[in-house]
Amino acid sequence: MTETNARLGAAAPDKGWLERLLSPIADVRRGEAASALLITLTMFLVLAGYYLLKTAREIFILSEGGAEVKSYSSAGQALLLLVLVPAYGAFASRVNRTQLVQWVTLFFASNLLVFLGLLAAGIHIGIAYFLWLGIFNVMVIAQFWAFAADVFTEEQGKRLFPLIGLGSSLGAWLGSIRAGQLVQSVGPSRLLAGGAAVLVICALLARAINHMATMGAPQQSVSADAKLTGGRNGFSMVVSNRYLMLMAGLVLLLNVVNTTGEYLFGRYVVNTATAMYGAGPEAAAAREQFIGATYSSYFGYVNLLGLLLQMFMVSRVFKYLGLGRALLIHPAVALIGYAGMLRAPSFEFIRTLKILDNSLDYSLGNTTKQALWLPTSREAKYKAKQAIDSFCVRAGDVLQAGIVYTGELASFTIPAFAAINIVFVIGWLAVVSGLRRRLNAGAATGNAQP
Repeated sequence: MTETNARLGAAAPDKGWLERLLSPIADVRRGEAASALLITLTMFLVLAGYYLLKTAREIFILSEGGAEVKSYSSAGQALLLLVLVPAYGAFASRVNRTQLVQWVTLFFASNLLVFLGLLAAGIHIGIAYFLWLGIFNVMVIAQFWAFAADVFTEEQGKRLFPLIGLGSSLGAWLGSIRAGQLVQSVGPSRLLAGGAAVLVICALLARAINHMATMGAPQQSVSADAKLTGGRNGFSMVVSNRYLMLMAGLVLLLNVVNTTGEYLFGRYVVNTATAMYGAGPEAAAAREQFIGATYSSYFGYVNLLGLLLQMFMVSRVFKYLGLGRALLIHPAVALIGYAGMLRAPSFEFIRTLKILDNSLDYSLGNTTKQALWLPTSREAKYKAKQAIDSFCVRAGDVLQAGIVYTGELASFTIPAFAAINIVFVIGWLAVVSGLRRRLNAGAATGNAQP
């Protein structure tokens, strides 16, 4: 069924007062609000916990003199994921979905207790913790989105994911604020303890969500209790399936374009500060103040606009344009923006562009990527998603680092880097066009070649 036919064939909305209250954010139907809000709360806690742990990472790295690890961490994480992703798939084949989510989440929570013990013993954990958090970030968040895609049907997910995405955005925002407050009052150890507590709560919520989703639905209950099919791991599932390969390409290309854009924006900020205050040591304080104020304002606008887009735009884009067309919006904006960089635009132009770019990525882009998993099999949601959302993200980091390193050696200008990014954006557009064709054909599955 095409996107248009699916929308026309949907049943008339049946809503109570709570569903009507949520209608500006998502099209929630009667009987769906409780489970949707519980998953939204879970994603809120997962992202809030991550930002507690992320803030602690920066403290450990800087205080232990390991800032150079950032240049090599992505490669190390990618190598570790080559082992961890198949191990995750093997464990997933032995348990049902609730056990998988619970035990993996509790495993990462136990890791934090180990780090707390090492800190109490006076042992430096900066490098190990930096590598661990990069793996935690991609694996645990991917797992909870997979759980959400498994709990809801494809039709439900397209309506409810904008609400769940809002929980994710709010968690990231409020988690970063709370982390700053805790650091000033009690120090980084409390951040790790808080993160562990949040993960335990999320593991408990997973069981409650599963019970609520299967209550009164015997067939869903049997399906939820069933173990995942054994056999292929996530990597083999991806390489054998065209739809999954396209999703892997989407994640890789998006990550390269976004991180390269951040690098270009950073160069613009530094160049502007130097042009305004000079390059001499006597102007160092003024340059630092300008850079700090610029990034503070930049992050604030990105988070605010992303939150507003998630609340009021994403569900409407899904409803009126469909998932396939929604895929085209972010790369189209990126193409226009990087084409504008070819003529060395003003600083305000580039700042406005990056605010729009990142806010789209955090709202519409993220929700759309997660919704792409709705039509896939359960095995693909858990196994292949881990391979794509973890390894491909880190592989994109490695590729982008190589681009920047090569460009710096060759003394590339900002327009030259922008031209390289345009090539990747064109590839991004080609990938989403392929995904859209398969979505419209209704042939995307996790096990069979579409």
